[in-house]
Amino acid sequence: MDRIVECVPNISEGRNKEIVEAVVDEVRGVEGVRLLDYSSDSSHNRSVITFVGDLEPAKEAAFRLVKKAGELIDLDQHTGEHPRMGATDVLPFIPISGVGMEECVAAAEEVGRRIGEELGIPVFLYGEAARVPERKNLAKIRKGQYEKLKEILATDRIPDFGPQTMPKMGATAVGARMPLVAYNINLDTSQKEIADKIARCIRGSGGGFHNVKAMGVFLEDRGIAQVSMNLENFEKTPIFRVFETVKREAQRYGVNIVGSEIIGLIPQKALTDAADFYLQLEEFTQEQVLENKIFRGE
Repeated sequence: MDRIVECVPNISEGRNKEIVEAVVDEVRGVEGVRLLDYSSDSSHNRSVITFVGDLEPAKEAAFRLVKKAGELIDLDQHTGEHPRMGATDVLPFIPISGVGMEECVAAAEEVGRRIGEELGIPVFLYGEAARVPERKNLAKIRKGQYEKLKEILATDRIPDFGPQTMPKMGATAVGARMPLVAYNINLDTSQKEIADKIARCIRGSGGGFHNVKAMGVFLEDRGIAQVSMNLENFEKTPIFRVFETVKREAQRYGVNIVGSEIIGLIPQKALTDAADFYLQLEEFTQEQVLENKIFRGE
């Protein structure tokens, strides 16, 4: 692979393993694409799929995945803690090697147009691919979720591609962005309102970290509240800083952290930065990581 792009589609199914596998199989069946990871969460009722490939086959794999998800997932029957508006809720293209952001924007536009025209799914371009500033933020596009969007699609929120009526597979946000870290912190309380307050405090729109999006959710299967986050720039706002801030805010309510989780894949540097912080390492560099030496053949 010479021109490597990453794609991280999120589908609105995290409970039916047969559906998830059928969707993932669409990626496995495209030559020139490598499936890296996929994980499901039943409370969120959502799965995150990660694959990489040369630009052209990656676009084809993305389209096939959206098509299969649309055939198998009915948003009229879907419930879950995570906000969603479509069977394939979000489909970002991410530059990795030999590919620039401009090419990922072009890929988002090309695949988004195919999804709209060939599959009859409303498509909104977001992130760096957004055609208007207010659509750079995915949350603004998805506000009200599937149910509300179904009512206002033809008037207040017209899609970039596809029909202005909502099919049962919902709408899809297709975009381009840099790598992010999907990171969740679990609390030893069942009170979702505490997670909501903490999320409001740390997210950029609430006056917190500029590069953090956060929301509170209740994990019914575990009976606990969670602060669910996207860290859009882990170097400017590292994991350890977010963790320590959530820890301090939780203590204000007499609540403790019982664990945290990474959804999908994470850049190695994000983890070594956290290790550096907690171990208080002196003069630690990435060259001291064994896998880096092996990978580079040194």
